[in-house]
Amino acid sequence: MAEATLTPTVRRPDDTEGTGAGAAAPAARGSFEVRDLLPDGTVPPGLWIDGAWQRPARRRLIRCPADGTDVGWVAEGTRVEAESAVAAARRAFDHGDWPHRAEQERGRVLARVADLLERDAERYARVEALDTGKRLVEARYDIADVVSAFRYYAGIAGTDAGRVVDTGRPTAISRIVYLPVGVCALVTPWNYPLLQASWKVAPALLAGNTLVLKPSELTPSTTVALMETLAEAGVPAGVANLVTGSGTEVGALLTADPRVDMVSFTGGVATGSAVMAAAAPTVKRVALELGGKNPLVVFPDADRELAVDLALTAVFLHSGQVCSAGARLLVHEDLHDDLVDEVVRRAGRIRLGGPFDPDAETGTLISQAHRDKVHGYVRQALAEGAQLRTGGAPPDDPRLADGFYYPPTVLDRCSSRMACVREESFGPVLTVETFRDEAEAVALANDTDYGLAGAVVTADAGRAQRVAQALRHGTVWINDYHPYVPQAEWGGFGRSGNGRELGPTGLAEYREIKHIWQNTAPEPAGWFAG
Repeated sequence: MAEATLTPTVRRPDDTEGTGAGAAAPAARGSFEVRDLLPDGTVPPGLWIDGAWQRPARRRLIRCPADGTDVGWVAEGTRVEAESAVAAARRAFDHGDWPHRAEQERGRVLARVADLLERDAERYARVEALDTGKRLVEARYDIADVVSAFRYYAGIAGTDAGRVVDTGRPTAISRIVYLPVGVCALVTPWNYPLLQASWKVAPALLAGNTLVLKPSELTPSTTVALMETLAEAGVPAGVANLVTGSGTEVGALLTADPRVDMVSFTGGVATGSAVMAAAAPTVKRVALELGGKNPLVVFPDADRELAVDLALTAVFLHSGQVCSAGARLLVHEDLHDDLVDEVVRRAGRIRLGGPFDPDAETGTLISQAHRDKVHGYVRQALAEGAQLRTGGAPPDDPRLADGFYYPPTVLDRCSSRMACVREESFGPVLTVETFRDEAEAVALANDTDYGLAGAVVTADAGRAQRVAQALRHGTVWINDYHPYVPQAEWGGFGRSGNGRELGPTGLAEYREIKHIWQNTAPEPAGWFAG
């Protein structure tokens, strides 16, 4: 998944500044900004602590990566605000009623959240598109998926109250019950800001936890607005808190603070490892979703048009800034020339553009630093012997000059030893490898340190099932790519992380399991007659 890092983000010099107590942020130049989702624009939002917006000492200007226009000012939190948010969440858990409410009642609050998000869906989508630079149509799909996540968890409220264990003893009752974990720190990435937040916030709240949410400092706006929606839906003060700011100050404190009982992090492997290390001294629960290097395996009997379409969709959606992007095309050697030629032809015709360009098919990368990183992988691949078929350099179109665009790029004749194949560039870069038979296809697909997602394209139903079973990846699509539903678990093997989001297991991540044994006819055991 995207880098929700614990290190400072490269930014323009004027992106953050001190405001001083009581200073109001100037109006952004853009026609639509984050405060359009909030009732009061006098305080730069971003510090929602104990049910109220806190006035920040510093602020950050969020700019659209598609053209540099201003989205709006948000607070730039520090360790002080993070500590205050943790304290509020701790009080709400230890002394508030949220953990003790019936789960069905908490579910009704989540259903209300879904209703409110649906009411404001278009405004949320526009802000999400501005923050990320993705096309508005994609942002609309994202918000619809956010609504679905809250509705799913609202719908399963009260359906699993635990179980009774058969002890074999007529005078003993043994029960397994669930309790909330406690205070949860939720750290989310920049590529799907509100969607990734919903995957954490909805199950955490349903289980009865309190939380502190830290979105990426690059794309915080819709997560900021979510706090108002949660409050309007009836989430009590202190239960859900938000601190925007850098990972260095805010994220690091949340991870290490002994008052935090669980950390759920979505981001890069290096930062995920740092999260685990910081959480280790307090032995808190850690759930990590850390990305992937995902194969799309195409057999010679595959429908050609379907295979081409899936290859393009798998890697170029959202300019490749998707944790499950199918960035590795593994194609049978007999099909290689015909299939790859068509993928290259169509990739070269994909139109880049901003969120509101009706002709755009994909958008921008998130920042100059990220574009430089993606381009570095391409240059290294060429040095290692890959063949550039299309793309491979920032566009020179004046229409795109103010954004961080990178064209769909296809690197042919790759091998699994190359960095572009082994490491996650998180950009619109497709690498092509060939195989001779099913066994080699499976071996190549599993030759990765990651294991988040993959796909197999074939007309042979038996082969499809064999290969899907053999792939060591958390999600495997057959003759499809990218769809998911909140009812099904999401997560990966290996360096793609641990734990699962979504589905009933996504709720279980936020629950503690307790065993209660009751002797209904107690008598002295007599072990020590003394």
